[in-house]
Amino acid sequence: MGMLEQKVVVVTGGAQGIGLSAVERFAEEGAIVSFWDFNSDKGAESESLLKAKGHDVRFQQVNVTDMDSVKAAVKALVEETGKIDVLVNNAGITRDASLLKMTEEQWQQVLDVNLGGVFHCTQAVVPVMVEQNSGCIINTSSVVGLYGNFGQTNYVATKSGVIGMTKVWARELGRKGIRVNAVAPGFIATEMVDTVPEKVIEKMVAQTPLARLGKPEDIANAYIFLSSDLSSFISGTVLSVDGGLVI
Repeated sequence: MGMLEQKVVVVTGGAQGIGLSAVERFAEEGAIVSFWDFNSDKGAESESLLKAKGHDVRFQQVNVTDMDSVKAAVKALVEETGKIDVLVNNAGITRDASLLKMTEEQWQQVLDVNLGGVFHCTQAVVPVMVEQNSGCIINTSSVVGLYGNFGQTNYVATKSGVIGMTKVWARELGRKGIRVNAVAPGFIATEMVDTVPEKVIEKMVAQTPLARLGKPEDIANAYIFLSSDLSSFISGTVLSVDGGLVI
């Protein structure tokens, strides 16, 4: 029996990358997983692949920047399963540019998804968890939210903001039986890395004491830990999963 047997889990941005790895790991631990993504083609493809492996998953097309879209997804899932035990706010985008070159559109797009999306999904799911008097929320931040990074004013602002929201919600929701934590991934080998020049990847590895890029399952395993009873007295924390990365 898995650590999360029959728990109902929502993973945003779950159609690919870290999110998809998380969906599979939750399913392997016995969870019923709903993964939300804006990319309907990729979502349907991932759903088929995971169901072929025997996993209890379902894809819901959701625009996390649109509260109506989020509320509709929550309503449909609760009507089907009767509860939501875990929310993983994993969805995020980048629109990198230096401060002097960043456009208003680049700034706003990242805020809308990475910060607004986390707010929308959490605000829509929490009433379900309050009624249950139990729940677990995991917000995906980043090491750059802790240390900053050149050319990512918008992204760093959102990932720092996610840490702030995590600490506020841990204080507000603890007495309602809800734990809230954040995970701060380091340099992870996802599809996004495929477009990064080799010299940049070598620099990333050189900065990481464990001398490798992280794997999506490294982050997924952190999500599993923070969702399980093994972390039942952990709330309001930021778990860095970065191979020992330091400035």
